[in-house]
Amino acid sequence: MPRFFLPPAQCANPPLFLTGREAHHTIHVLRLRRGDEITVLNGAGVEFRCEVQEYDRDKVKLAVTKTISVPPLLCQITLLQALPKGKIIESIIQKATELGAFRIVPLLSERVVAVQLEAKALRNKTDKWRLVAIEAIKQCGSAWLPQIDLPVTPAQFLARQEKFELPLIASLQSDSRHPREYFRAFHAKFGRMPRSISIWIGPEGDFTPEEVASVTSAGASPISLGRLVLRTETAAIYCLSILNYEVHSPQ
Repeated sequence: MPRFFLPPAQCANPPLFLTGREAHHTIHVLRLRRGDEITVLNGAGVEFRCEVQEYDRDKVKLAVTKTISVPPLLCQITLLQALPKGKIIESIIQKATELGAFRIVPLLSERVVAVQLEAKALRNKTDKWRLVAIEAIKQCGSAWLPQIDLPVTPAQFLARQEKFELPLIASLQSDSRHPREYFRAFHAKFGRMPRSISIWIGPEGDFTPEEVASVTSAGASPISLGRLVLRTETAAIYCLSILNYEVHSPQ
């Protein structure tokens, strides 16, 4: 069943209407017609089963036949990702969305080669990344759209003093440990798995020693990704996969 996206504000009062890109895809790409069934995701935990009721050149009217509430994942994982070169960040956002990331924070770390962008340009990039995440939930069927933050430096993020039950940083340092050790220690202390995790992923060449020191001083525990040095996009996928496995594994 084809999947489409409508933000929560546009799903409040049925019937629903697809416009713009979504209407174009419905009418001119998929060539759906009256009576065809589709799924609409609102990105906030609700899935609507719908039938195409009416359509014209740029609008599709939908009748809602079933509403399904989808609970969020047991743990909210925030990916703090150093911005890589080019469009690699789009692939990272896509895969992070498919792996159930709750939030993605792009980082302007010291070893990131990035042009200084004005606030408007940063917002435009963030809007584009959000579209990538929207396409990803449509592909994988997730009812939850991750939050995509505006890019910040590690220092700016740390200054917010946000709290996570299990903050982690992927590290090439010698004192890094297997992530399972931290999960076992957390479970032994609290009798449950963490409900919020942050994971810091550095750029090619890793975070600088000063950045690592700042993040660990703020409470993040360094984890090892094995003996091989992974590319930043591989490290992000690896970490999110491992964290999901640990959170949802029986203890």
